[in-house]
Amino acid sequence: MSDDAAQVRRAALSIGLWVGVASGVIVAVGIGILIAVILATSRREGEEHGGGWFGGPGGTRDDFIVDIDVVVPTVIVLGVIGVVLLGLVAAIAARRSVRPLGEALRRQRNFVADASHELRTPLTTLTSRIQVMQRRLERGDDIGQGLVELRRDADSLGDVLNDLLISAEGESHAEGEADVAHAASTAVASLSTIAHESAVTLAVDAEADAVARIPAVTLVRILVALLDNAVQHSPSGGSVTVRIGRTARDVTVRVIDEGTGIEGIPPDQIFERFARPAESGRPRGFGLGLSLVRDVARRAGGSIEVERSSSIGTTFLLTLPAIR
Repeated sequence: MSDDAAQVRRAALSIGLWVGVASGVIVAVGIGILIAVILATSRREGEEHGGGWFGGPGGTRDDFIVDIDVVVPTVIVLGVIGVVLLGLVAAIAARRSVRPLGEALRRQRNFVADASHELRTPLTTLTSRIQVMQRRLERGDDIGQGLVELRRDADSLGDVLNDLLISAEGESHAEGEADVAHAASTAVASLSTIAHESAVTLAVDAEADAVARIPAVTLVRILVALLDNAVQHSPSGGSVTVRIGRTARDVTVRVIDEGTGIEGIPPDQIFERFARPAESGRPRGFGLGLSLVRDVARRAGGSIEVERSSSIGTTFLLTLPAIR
């Protein structure tokens, strides 16, 4: 049984138990109130009988006399109250029953949005690479290296899809480790064509050898998103640097650009889903990239923050647990 089916089954059993208990309590309280009213309004009256309680000779028995004028309205009122309460229970149960469906729908929409955003950069890279190869082919130049890069980009696209599917299933990322410098070089190579078209220089500055506790494909995803964001906000002729360092327990990765800084939104809100600053003359974004970076970094046991932002550039600091 899949996780979703098991979750729906557990929710159905929980709701059924809750409705049964709540209905039982309402009925029991109603019966208790009715009995209390009957006892409070009835009176005991002795009557002579020829055979006692069971008809014995000379016996008497006590009979309870119930005031119908009191009991009948009480039954009607209790019935109405019971119907209203049971209706309220049904409404609450219905709301609780659709909660798993709402959560599934939310996750589905998030996955579609995340996948659309995550695939945008690899597809743009593929398109740019194909256009470059077409121009080389028209000039009669060798396209062998371009085919190698195209194959690498296609493999990267498949890795991104697999990583997205793992996240969509609600699983934590698989155990793995990544050479941070190699992952940074891979991310830079993936965005080299886009950066060239924007006249932005990409560089990797590894201050220390570092291996992070995160699958390599996941780290490449994070760095591609950060670099893509930096390239979009860098001026023509600017540069973006990936600076790698480490502490006793963590690996630090700084993505440094030379843009105009974060404007129109507080830096601590830049990682909120669909949050984006007011932009002018730049491609429209959907405010998903940095939110995804934060989510993935947290699942890996790390963090992401805006370390510095001013009119001369922005620095994002990614911290990940180190292996060695």
